[in-house]
Amino acid sequence: MAAAGGAAAQEKTGMYGLIGKMLAKPGKRDELIGALLAGTGSMPGCLSYVVAHDPTNADAIWITEVWDSQASHQASLKLPAVQQAIAKARPIIAGFGERFETEPVGGVGLPA
Repeated sequence: MAAAGGAAAQEKTGMYGLIGKMLAKPGKRDELIGALLAGTGSMPGCLSYVVAHDPTNADAIWITEVWDSQASHQASLKLPAVQQAIAKARPIIAGFGERFETEPVGGVGLPA
């Protein structure tokens, strides 16, 4: 019965999540973090946006996002502030690592 409740919660929330690893050019991790965080002030539908150091790689960061829907995430990519952040970050991105799409069902700070 627990699985059915979890599925019902997921259908009710319809949340969309992303977890991804990004690699900065050597020595540019903090600059990259600053650029990414600068464009996140007002993103309609964004429930959580966390940028974290990767403790095993001095040039890597992890970005964890939760959105009220996949459509909100897609719309955010067109916002001027996000476009500016992307333009500022692009030259100091060395590459990308793992990327996972998720379907959040709840948690601290998220809708029940």
